[in-house]
Amino acid sequence: MTDSLSPRVVLVTGASQGIGHAIAQTFLEHGDIVIGCAHSPIDNAPFARALLARYPERFFYYSVDVTQTAQIAQFVSEAESLFGRIDVVVSNAGKNVFRGIDCAESDWSHNFDLNLRSHWFLAKCARGALQKSQGVILVITSNHAFSTMPGCAPYNISKRALLSLVQSLTIEWGPAIRTVGIAPGFIDTDGNQAWFDSHANPQAVREKTIKKHPVGRIGEPGEVGELCLFLASDKAGFIAGTTIVMDGGRSAIMQDDDDA
Repeated sequence: MTDSLSPRVVLVTGASQGIGHAIAQTFLEHGDIVIGCAHSPIDNAPFARALLARYPERFFYYSVDVTQTAQIAQFVSEAESLFGRIDVVVSNAGKNVFRGIDCAESDWSHNFDLNLRSHWFLAKCARGALQKSQGVILVITSNHAFSTMPGCAPYNISKRALLSLVQSLTIEWGPAIRTVGIAPGFIDTDGNQAWFDSHANPQAVREKTIKKHPVGRIGEPGEVGELCLFLASDKAGFIAGTTIVMDGGRSAIMQDDDDA
């Protein structure tokens, strides 16, 4: 795949809000075609509606429950039929399942269906189209794949497993398909703002969180989008089989205390 084929056809899961929305917007601003999906129907997805209004000929949206493999298969099939090709897949959909290692079996199963199996199955469904286009798969995992905190299981376990998925996709499907992982840290999304707001003093918690990042701030969703744009380009053609951490240096800190 070369950049001269722009506009590329880019699939983005979890595109209704947060990081997924920012990724979709970044590719659209670059001139690409984006076919996005999320669990929310379009009536409950205001950010997706805004993209539809701004890019009516280049943004398409489907309501998909990625824990249901039949829905993933249908989404990929319909997406490919729109333009006859798929050039990039950004497998982003997921959510925090922070229940602790003593979680219920139902929490464990839901977490792995959403945060691991969906990425694997999406890649399987898109494989044929990506082989034709010499395409790219970008898997969005988390810095929890590398180090985590009490109570974050089983989420962190599935995110760790995605590192191996990226490796296996690379060595078994390359060189036709190039696969790279991205592990964002604390990104300033509405979801994280809701976490701040759940505290008695949200601003104090935000400032404490910022202090834990050597760069002196938390990340912006658009920064993840820009990294995806680069990794999907030929300029990143020698990057494969690895997962890039973007967490503002947070994981470089050995200890985590009130003064960090």
